[in-house]
Formats: sequence, structure tokens, C-alpha cells
Amino acid sequence: MTAISTPLLALNNGVEIPALGLGVFQTPPEETRDAVRAALDAGYRHIDTAAAYGNEREVGEAIHGSAIDRSEVFVETKIWISDYGYDETLHAFEKSARKLDVEQIDLLILHQPLPSAFDRTLEAYRALETLLADGKVRAIGVSNFMVEHLTELLAQATVVPAVNQIECHPYFQQPDVQSLDAKHGILTQAWSPIGGITFYRDGDHGSTLDDSVIGATAKFHGRSPAQVMLRWGLQHGRSVIPKSTKPSRIAENIAVFDFELSDEQMTAIDALDTGRRGGPEPDAITLGAFGREIPEA
Repeated sequence: MTAISTPLLALNNGVEIPALGLGVFQTPPEETRDAVRAALDAGYRHIDTAAAYGNEREVGEAIHGSAIDRSEVFVETKIWISDYGYDETLHAFEKSARKLDVEQIDLLILHQPLPSAFDRTLEAYRALETLLADGKVRAIGVSNFMVEHLTELLAQATVVPAVNQIECHPYFQQPDVQSLDAKHGILTQAWSPIGGITFYRDGDHGSTLDDSVIGATAKFHGRSPAQVMLRWGLQHGRSVIPKSTKPSRIAENIAVFDFELSDEQMTAIDALDTGRRGGPEPDAITLGAFGREIPEA
């Protein structure tokens, strides 16, 4: 198998990030090494993990165990809400860096806003700014920040986030968040870019993989529905983070740079937005409900 080369996107501080990466959300630690190895073999050069996923160590082991130089792999991870606060977040970086076995993390982001204690969120972000100034990270950002959270952060931050990673797929597009991101030069990064499958399968709307518009587009191009959705996200200028543990699916998901959707096809997929979120409401994220201790390295 010939590895596929992934185009790069320039962040607002000049750092370049591969447009497509492998996500390892809900990937058990014992499966993570093989998934990351399969991704690197297929040409992925961007791995997205998080302290709360419990698999940073295995991501690091897979990267260091490969023949690919560490400098060629863009490593992204996230600080969990339990470690928010200035000193706490500085220590959280050390925990993640040790688990990943890296001196510098390419992109470090806050995993969620903490609306019920937003002062702690702001202090956590201030710690990210310090880590950036000290060269411990190459870029900083946020995840799941809605318009109100991003607006409040921007009013106090010294460094504009490079990335806002949000749920974004044909059934849930968050145009207001994407618009604010674009206004400030923040790259919108899509988690669940092939459709909130975990959440929609048992709902009343079904899965994006079974959508007739996406299916017809896939048939037209001789591609899978997943490939069409990834291509749609990429053509909108987003970074996309599909996840899988199956080598064949991992390889399929990166094979999206040799075809293009027409304007009409893009518009038809744009029209599928239901406005219905698959993941938890950001305002529902509280320490009481979601707090968990992130182990030491």
C-alpha cells in the first residue's frame, strides 16, 4: 500500500497542520497502538488524542515505535476540565507530555468550556499561553467552545486560539460557531466529521451513512458515504478528525484527496443540517457530572 500525502493547513500563527488526522476518542488503550500504527502506515501525519481518553501513552508508543521521524507527526491533545486552573493546567501539560513521551506538543487545546466555573477555564487558557511562550507547545486552542464561550475568552486572551474543535458533520454544522471562528482566523476542526453515528443510530433521524443525498453523491463518485462527508468537510476548509480502529476503514478515510464534489453537491449536503447536536450540550459539562481525575504519568 502506498501511503497518501495529506495537504497542510496554515494556522493563524504560521504553524502547519495536516488537514486530516486520526481521532482516538473511545478507542481502548489496547487497540490504540495498532490503530495509530495503521494510520501512520496509510499516510496519516496527525494524531488527535486527549488526557480524558486514557490512551495518550499508547499514542506515544505507536509514534515512537514507527519508522517515521517524530518531527513528521503532528500530535494534538487536550486538557480535561478536572485540570483547569493556571498551575493545574501547567501540570496537566507535564502529565500529557510524559505519557506521549514528547518534549513539545504540537497542538494543546482545552477539551471543553466549563461554563459553571469559567474563571478556571480562563486560567487554564492563560497557562496554555505560557506554555506557548515557553516553546512547550507549538499552537494552542479550544474545543467545544460555543459563540458565548469564545466571545468571553477572546475578550481576555492574549493569544487568539489557533483551533476550535467542534462537532461538525452534515446533520450538525454549527454555522454560527464556524462564522465566529473564521472572523478571528481560528481553524474549525471537526470531530465526528462522518456524522455523529454513535448518537444518531438510535434516534429518529438515522445515520448520515444512510442518508440518500450523501449516498447518491457517493455512488456518483464511486466512493463511500464516509469519504464523501470527509471530502465535504475538507472542501469547506475544515480540519477533519475521523476515527476508526479498522485498518481498512482508516485507509479508506484518508483516500479523499483525488476527487472533488461539485458546487451543487456541496450545497445539497449543506442543506442536510438538522440543528440537532449529537454530543452533550457544552453547558451541561460540569465538574460534578464530568469531573474525573487524570492520572499522573
